[in-house]
Amino acid sequence: MEGKKILIVDDEPDVVAYLTAFLTDNGFAVRTARDGRDGMEQVRAERPDLITLDINMPEESGVRMYRHLQEDPELKGIPVFIVTGISGSFKGFIETRRQVSPPAGYFEKPIDRQQLLDKAREVLSH
Repeated sequence: MEGKKILIVDDEPDVVAYLTAFLTDNGFAVRTARDGRDGMEQVRAERPDLITLDINMPEESGVRMYRHLQEDPELKGIPVFIVTGISGSFKGFIETRRQVSPPAGYFEKPIDRQQLLDKAREVLSH
């Protein structure tokens, strides 16, 4: 896992700082973006190995960014973890969308750090 790149896309500075510190401490190279538009620019420039993506953000939502990723043949293989404060009903919604594949992981805030780390290691080991 050493050096694998994770892009954190979230508009909450506290969440970004928390995830950045935790993931960096566990050997990941972390980049951040404040919304979906900034996130897509980072994805195109950096080609992260994994993306954590908030749903509710100003400018461009996580839903729109996720759809853009899934529609791009060069980017749709990047695993995405949805990280959100929205209830579990959103998980059911996103998993029933036929036009996009389900995310590689789904985490509700507050995030269980160990669960996130275990899932990241699992996904990135393939």
